Amino acid sequence: MSTSNPPIHPQTRVGHVHLKVADIERALDFYGGVLGFTLTQRYGRQAAFLSAGGYHHHIGLNTWESRGGSPPPPGHTGLFHLAILYPTRAALADALRRLIAAGVPLDGASDHGVSEALYLRDPDGNGVELYWDRPETEWPREANGELAMVTLPLDLRALLAEGQAP
Repeated sequence: MSTSNPPIHPQTRVGHVHLKVADIERALDFYGGVLGFTLTQRYGRQAAFLSAGGYHHHIGLNTWESRGGSPPPPGHTGLFHLAILYPTRAALADALRRLIAAGVPLDGASDHGVSEALYLRDPDGNGVELYWDRPETEWPREANGELAMVTLPLDLRALLAEGQAP
């Protein structure tokens, strides 16, 4: 990557994602009912906004151009996945329990050294990553200080045991 511009401000964050969906109610059942986001606002039957912790919205959903539509076919550009960052490993374990209870299958589960992640699809076929970051002091690094991320299988049983009474 080559640029003459200075780096972006280090406290900049991705604030929200807005998804085109085929069915608002089905999407709300998933993001609200299964994952537990709170509905903050609706625009009639065509759009809805959800959040965690009282923020105005982390996820926007709309059918403005997609009502009744289908996911893009393989081999086309578009969203690979949205990523939802959980504050702790126990919170990620709770998310896994919610998915299991709702019968939502996983596409994968990985330990990346810097994070642990669950991969799945929402009802519209959008990729979703649910993850938590390990503390930065625990991130694997090369001898020169560069990150040494990996993709190893995530032990789901150990994750499910997180936060459970012995």
